[in-house]
Amino acid sequence: MEVINWKGILEALLFAAGDEGLSVKQIASVLEITEYQATDIVESLKEEYISDVRGVQVIEIAGVFQMTTKKEHSNYLKKLVETSSTQGLSQAALETLAIIAYKQPITRAEIDEIRGVKTERPIHTLVTKVLIKEVGRAEGSGRAYLYGTTKEFLDYFGLNSIKELPPLSDNPDESFENGEADLFFEKFQQTIE
Repeated sequence: MEVINWKGILEALLFAAGDEGLSVKQIASVLEITEYQATDIVESLKEEYISDVRGVQVIEIAGVFQMTTKKEHSNYLKKLVETSSTQGLSQAALETLAIIAYKQPITRAEIDEIRGVKTERPIHTLVTKVLIKEVGRAEGSGRAYLYGTTKEFLDYFGLNSIKELPPLSDNPDESFENGEADLFFEKFQQTIE
């Protein structure tokens, strides 16, 4: 008979669910067990984290369970956020930001398609730096997050509205061949340096 590591599976589910968390009903549905059994597994995992020296914990907020960091590590997390916010953006983050700025609202899958590579990490970086945010959900199956720029994005690039973005050229290579560089591109370059 196969032994199932319920706590390991739950841990993976909570990690993947992120800030949205999971209710007991969702956990029971995914694990194909009763809500009573799901509650027992959640409580067991919570106790394991409390009694261990790990840096994360499982908490319940508004009827959903989330995996969060422990309060005693907050000083280190603040340092991480402060140091990462002073660093410039990677080329991948800049490309992703430009796509979102011009095509918003847009899903991660649409961004991936335009860039030709996965953009999960650049999107996370841009959300952390408050340059983009979730602005809604797409219609259809999966209801993917839609991303758009923030007021901080406008402030950072000195824009009053998104309408002030330079128009996209029909032939992007042509503007660079002629030595033209728009404000948007110049600002992007400054963030790398």
